[in-house]
Amino acid sequence: MFNKKKKEEEPVVENNTAEEAAENLNDNVENTTEQAENEVSEPVVELSAEEKLQQQVAELNDKYLRLFAEFDNFKRRTQKERVELLQTAGKDIVVSLLPVLDDFERAIKATENSTEVAPVREGIELVQTKLKTILSQKGLKEIESLNTPFDTDLHEAITQIPSPTEEQKGKVIDQLEKGYTLNDKVVRFAKVVVGA
Repeated sequence: MFNKKKKEEEPVVENNTAEEAAENLNDNVENTTEQAENEVSEPVVELSAEEKLQQQVAELNDKYLRLFAEFDNFKRRTQKERVELLQTAGKDIVVSLLPVLDDFERAIKATENSTEVAPVREGIELVQTKLKTILSQKGLKEIESLNTPFDTDLHEAITQIPSPTEEQKGKVIDQLEKGYTLNDKVVRFAKVVVGA
């Protein structure tokens, strides 16, 4: 009796398997039908994919044009700022030189009524000292040239003359025009006479 129950149970298991197999078969048929429908509708998907690509191209083109316009505006703005900076770059120096200009005007007025030269000369020397002080505060320095070896980075030789002594050969004997550096960069070479 016990064996009979097992035999009866086995066919039930087999029937379940058959039912599952039938369901799987139905699922496979449905999947195959869906795949066939998808294959038939692929040209529609391709068109939508093509449309998506065209839409992406249009978006990227729009983004590119906006970036280009933004960069062009940036270039114009920085160029305008640069021009303004160049126009006002000397403002600081000009403002600091205005008192010197006032002093020169006072000196000229003083020379109109003055008969003595010494006080006028003193006043002009004071104005010169004030001007040199302001310029040195801005980084301007004189190039020391007399009795120094000729240096093409600092000097411009106007002429050569025979040196009076052997020690002065190749050195600066006379200076026609002073040279200046601004923050250690030469802004005007010293015009000198060199001993040969």
